[in-house]
Amino acid sequence: MSNRREFIVQLSLGGSALAGANAFAAGLPMVAETDPQAKALAYAADTTKVDAKKFPKHVAAQDCSNCALYQGKVGAASGLCPLFAGKQVAAKGWCSAYAKKA
Repeated sequence: MSNRREFIVQLSLGGSALAGANAFAAGLPMVAETDPQAKALAYAADTTKVDAKKFPKHVAAQDCSNCALYQGKVGAASGLCPLFAGKQVAAKGWCSAYAKKA
């Protein structure tokens, strides 16, 4: 019986932590395309506006929401990315570090 109680407590704590992380992310500012890190990675808030001459391997279907680094919820307009600490990226954004989710 003790194991069952511990499991329920851990489950509720884990759910609370996850909810807290999502609330934390919602309060963070969006990364600006003029941010030094964003410039270094050629971040664009809109994947359809990426310069095709500079990035010939880019395709419009590539965006942050389907990048392996993106940590936002499915369907969210923005989310966290470890490349831009303390800031959110647009789900429809793109940068040169794009890596397709497996």
